[in-house]
Amino acid sequence: MLELAVFDQMTRSRPDRGPDPRLLIVEITEADIRAQGRWPLSDQTLADLIATLQSYHPRVIGLDIYRDIPFPPGQEALRQQLQSPNLVTITGLGVSTDSAVPPPPGLDPDQVGFNDFVIDPDGILRRNFMFTMLGEEELYSFALQLSRQYLQPENSSLSADADALTLGQTKFLALTSEAGGYTDMSDAGYQILLNYRSADRVARRVTLSQVLDQKLKPEWIEDRVVLIGATAPSLKDFFYTPYSLTAASSQVMPGVVVHAQMVSQILSSVLDHQPLYWYWPDWAEALWIWVWAFLGGSLVWHLRRSAWLGLALLAAVAGLTATGWLIFLLTNGWIPLAAPALALLLTSVGLVTYQVFHHSFYDALLGLPNRSLFVVQLQKALRGLPVKSTDAIAVFLLDVNHFKAINESFGHQLGNQLLIQAAARLKICQPAQGTLARIGGDEFSLQYRVETQQQALDLAQHLQQMLATPFELNRSPLTVTFSMGIAFAQSSTHSAENLIQDAHRAMSRARVLKAECYEVFNPKMRSEAVRQFQLEAELRRAIERQEFVLYYQPIIALQTRQLAGFEALVRWQHPQRGLISPAEFIGPAEETGLIVPLGLWILRQACQQMYDWHQAFPQLGPLIISVNLSPRQFNQSDLTQQVAQVLADCHLESCSLKLELTESTAMENVSSTIEQLLKLKALNLKLSLDDFGTGYSSLSYLHHFPTDTLKVDRSFVNRMVETQGDSDIVGTIIALGHKLGMDVIAEGVETEEQCVQLQTFGCQYGQGYLFSKPLPAHTAAAFIAQQVTQLS
Repeated sequence: MLELAVFDQMTRSRPDRGPDPRLLIVEITEADIRAQGRWPLSDQTLADLIATLQSYHPRVIGLDIYRDIPFPPGQEALRQQLQSPNLVTITGLGVSTDSAVPPPPGLDPDQVGFNDFVIDPDGILRRNFMFTMLGEEELYSFALQLSRQYLQPENSSLSADADALTLGQTKFLALTSEAGGYTDMSDAGYQILLNYRSADRVARRVTLSQVLDQKLKPEWIEDRVVLIGATAPSLKDFFYTPYSLTAASSQVMPGVVVHAQMVSQILSSVLDHQPLYWYWPDWAEALWIWVWAFLGGSLVWHLRRSAWLGLALLAAVAGLTATGWLIFLLTNGWIPLAAPALALLLTSVGLVTYQVFHHSFYDALLGLPNRSLFVVQLQKALRGLPVKSTDAIAVFLLDVNHFKAINESFGHQLGNQLLIQAAARLKICQPAQGTLARIGGDEFSLQYRVETQQQALDLAQHLQQMLATPFELNRSPLTVTFSMGIAFAQSSTHSAENLIQDAHRAMSRARVLKAECYEVFNPKMRSEAVRQFQLEAELRRAIERQEFVLYYQPIIALQTRQLAGFEALVRWQHPQRGLISPAEFIGPAEETGLIVPLGLWILRQACQQMYDWHQAFPQLGPLIISVNLSPRQFNQSDLTQQVAQVLADCHLESCSLKLELTESTAMENVSSTIEQLLKLKALNLKLSLDDFGTGYSSLSYLHHFPTDTLKVDRSFVNRMVETQGDSDIVGTIIALGHKLGMDVIAEGVETEEQCVQLQTFGCQYGQGYLFSKPLPAHTAAAFIAQQVTQLS
């Protein structure tokens, strides 16, 4: 039906032709019926009408009015007029013998044609029903008989075969049951598509009264086809056509006008060689539809952006429509438009839907199942575990260590190549019944059923061996390490998400250990994770409630044993747990980013406290306050501005502040570290490199760092008396610091022996329990007061 609607629209849109000069319609209007005072018209009236028309010498007259029974008076007069050889009248075939309407009696078969029409299921008349056979009897349509009478003998010969009706030299191909946009249509007899003109452009029209009063010109009738029929709306002899749905008018055509359309089409085809409608065979239409379906799929496949895809689809539909329209208007070809347009759109929508589905469950880069699909498959595997069995589902979770750094160093394209190669290796190791998935940016997961845990451990070792081989990235080998966690489930009651979380906890544990090994989950990891989560939540509340306090550990000049300054150390005064060591909360604060606001608070509190002490004990000289910077705090782009603002707010001279950075933090990105240190140094404050000598190989960069102080790590100081190697290391670090023009502070000084040895090495400063443990602010003030007393 949709294709037929498109056909109607194209029919309405074609340029209208003028009236056919070979035809004249004598219409019986409502006014004519009122003038005659009756309907049906009397035989005498019709006889007078025909006689008047014959006086103007028409070539053929067609009477589209049933006259199977007489309507006196004038029966004999009409019978004589009907005997004229140039007159054709109608018969009705009907749908059954009872509904058939016979022609007037005594007429030659060549003077009779059926006036039946074939109406499409939607009630529209689109076809010219020209010829059929009833047994051995050949039956011609009213329009075909009129056309044969009009044509010269050489063009009026008629023959029919299985596929076509030939009139003279013109072949009228019969419509098939699936021609154009038809599907299983009624293909009785020989039918062709009707080439319409609009209703008022078919032929010149005069009324019955005009003819009887002879108010017409002879040239309107002479040598023409004259059709007589009723057009009065009250008679309801009208048919819906492709023009009936136009907005301008709900045109319906009276039967006599439709017959005139058909006569005009036949004569135009035979005499004017106007092309008839043509259409493709079924295979060509099917191929045409498939071509557009393929185009729709190609557009979706190649155009990723929805805006471009939408424009391309609109352009394709417009191109299809323009092609079909031009073929229809220029060559009378009816090729499918609705079906290929639907094929284009449905294929596009279907493929887009598939892509959305695929992207919802598969990774776009690797083609592996994503987390959503992996969870579904894992849950299905868990449900398949037997109730009483030693079998278990093993879940492996693997993560590329330092993948962010790889992306930043080599670019995302090489990072993607690494993931592709890693996935290929994992596929080689993947068990036949296992499922491999990419569940995160650089995280892979593998699950399969094992009979014993040892099977899973053997697979873990195999995976390690496969991934240990360097990867070829841009023709350069790169060794990459992976962290791996394994979790097991032996019951169908396990949740897939919980099992993945357990494997993730084990993987995180493996990453913390920094060993190229795997970790198997145990329940303690879950409780540890819960405890860690609770700690982070409490940590956020502690910052909001300012539950932190600063302790100050004295830094002593070793030669004079006088106070040189303090190192500010943060403590958490928990409402329930009491004083919490920084070793317990600094790590989580760094991971969650809470270290940034906490570090700024520490800096501000320490600077304000030192300013207050300068005001309270001016005779002691300018003490220095040391504040540690965490890695995340140090990497802030606006750190210098923050420090400057704190110094200004606290009115503390910048030379009284020393910022401490660990050696490991400094070595993460040397160029960025140097740039940040130079910015801080411009404030005229002091800089210290903490935990020096812990194995990060910073010696080659040390002279580039604008630091003022080296702090020897407590691990070397604690062992230097007992171990000659550590003693040598401490001596070397102190000598190196002096060579580079830096002060040296030794941490963890706990005995006099250590202090004496450090003095021997020339170490300027020390801090540790030998001098004092970290002190709260009021106790530290008492410590300062004691120093002042000793000086006085």
